[in-house]
Amino acid sequence: MAKSMRKVRIGSVVRTPRGQTAVVEMVWKQRNRLYRKQVRRVARFHVHDAFNQCRLGDLVRIEETRPISKTKRWRLMEILDRRQVAEVRAIDLESDAVVVTDEPEAVDEAVADPEAGEPGEDEAEGQEPATDSQETEDSEE
Repeated sequence: MAKSMRKVRIGSVVRTPRGQTAVVEMVWKQRNRLYRKQVRRVARFHVHDAFNQCRLGDLVRIEETRPISKTKRWRLMEILDRRQVAEVRAIDLESDAVVVTDEPEAVDEAVADPEAGEPGEDEAEGQEPATDSQETEDSEE
């Protein structure tokens, strides 16, 4: 195939499954003839990356080439833009989302009972706040 006849595409790297291979995704929108609704179309290409330069999220230019393997028919030409993608698993996000703090509860109690005053008011007057150990001693007598 003549070099001038080869197809050139621009897409973003979505996977780097094995050495010297990257999966590039090209997305475009197409209008449905009947309903006039925009439809998102996706094409995925297996690309030969000889020097393992690609990372997730990179914007790359690829070129059609001879068959390199069963699925690889494209070759990496250049990396147009490096993008930073956080490598966080979904399970990590769920475990970090649950955070228990005592401060909001104390604020809620003060708002619910405005006559009781602010927390820690007993300490300011010189009275000792009741503790669990004092309550158990009183109940034993």
